[in-house]
Amino acid sequence: MGKLELRPYQRECIEALPERGAFLIQMATGLGKTVTFANIPRRGRMLILSHRDELVRQPVRYFDVPVGIEQAECRSCFEEVISASVPSMVRRLKRFPPDMFDVVVVDEAHHAAAQSYRKILDHFKPRLTLGFTATPNRGDGVGLEDIFEDIIFERDLEWGIRNGYLSDIRCLRCDIGFDLRDVSSRLGDYSADELEAAVNITSANKAVADAYRRYAKGQTLVFAVSVAHAEAIAREIPDSEVVIGGKDRTVVLERFRAGDLKCIVNCMVFTEGTDLPNVETVLIARPTKNIALYTQMVGRGTRLFPGKDCLTLIDCVGASALNLCTAPSLIGLDASLLDRCDGLPDEMDIFDVPDTLARVMDVPRYWIRNAELVNLWAKGKRYNLHGVAWFRTARGDLVLGKPRFRLAAPDKLGRVFWQGRKVPYQRALDEVYRSLCANYEDLRNMWDASCVKRWGEYRATDKQVEMVRRFLPDYDVSNMTKAEAGAILTRFFLGRDLR
Repeated sequence: MGKLELRPYQRECIEALPERGAFLIQMATGLGKTVTFANIPRRGRMLILSHRDELVRQPVRYFDVPVGIEQAECRSCFEEVISASVPSMVRRLKRFPPDMFDVVVVDEAHHAAAQSYRKILDHFKPRLTLGFTATPNRGDGVGLEDIFEDIIFERDLEWGIRNGYLSDIRCLRCDIGFDLRDVSSRLGDYSADELEAAVNITSANKAVADAYRRYAKGQTLVFAVSVAHAEAIAREIPDSEVVIGGKDRTVVLERFRAGDLKCIVNCMVFTEGTDLPNVETVLIARPTKNIALYTQMVGRGTRLFPGKDCLTLIDCVGASALNLCTAPSLIGLDASLLDRCDGLPDEMDIFDVPDTLARVMDVPRYWIRNAELVNLWAKGKRYNLHGVAWFRTARGDLVLGKPRFRLAAPDKLGRVFWQGRKVPYQRALDEVYRSLCANYEDLRNMWDASCVKRWGEYRATDKQVEMVRRFLPDYDVSNMTKAEAGAILTRFFLGRDLR
């Protein structure tokens, strides 16, 4: 096929590449990352690393030079470009000297922290290592900052939609009756066996089918937990087909692309690497805490297609555990907030979510629960807050009122600008704590969460009550505690800083 003409942002990405180093590039699904890295200038050979079979052969058609394959029985002949599966490359490293490649590209680079990737990346010494991903965040909380120096280019889902390169998203939440509160977690997501047992129940599967009949438009892709779950859902949706890994799916996909088949139910097959631009509805019946996985599932439907007005995204939810990813997670809203927000409408345009959430949560009951939400967020991200009584803003910043400290939300590599330098977020948290201990011991009752909790159990003071009444004349202060009053007053004293 050879090289295609680049879009302006793809050219911009290539022009932004440094001379040497290891860097991350975020590009939303559907924005053409493969076309982009196929056009990167090379001074020697290029190695492309992928973890799925579908992705290994995908780049071949975008280069104007022969592409070698390192996968299963296929072996390269040391072509100018080599596309390799990670499992195969790990076993064949002795074939390749460390200085063989000028550029190493890591496709779906959110996987790069895995041991297999690290072994390969430690072996080679290229001029440039470039990671391409739609989702720089790993579900298990392991960061990529020790692999990549920085994110040098970002074009996320929101940018793609607003600039007309990706489909708009209509978001719906459907409560289908399953209960995830007792499902344990493993590596940042629900335990697969326990999840399957919780969601693959007759009533829930019928509710999934009902959501499909009521809300789905056009070609629909349903994500299930397991093969058994996919087959059970398909039995409830007439004329649907099940596609599972390892099964020949060529005929099914041809029928789907031609419009002869309206609904495919799959189990972790179409999360990455499959191009199905005619998908108009994505139905998530596979709950996940992993934002990377969730984004990949939704990404199957975000490509533009003639006659497609928008993507209809249907989130099947129930009594959830912590950090269940739903549509608002796509634009960076914290799932720990969303799980506990009881005022969001069931149907919204994706861009209406932030303002709606801000309105819903800018009320006393959420100000009072802020400490709980901060702790949930920190636990999910594996941050040690050192018992500091932070107030977390809707934007994700951490704020202390007295003494005054503020930490911006971490970037996608888990770092923050702190005292003139970019540092890991945990290091900034550590430094704030050391500063508080060294310089503000006399104010410990204001910043130490344990002190605040003990102090806060007592009835609010007359002065607190007076001030709360000034800001909220209709608020019931009869049984208000010091902690509740403090949270309300923090919101008003810090004002715009909390937005």
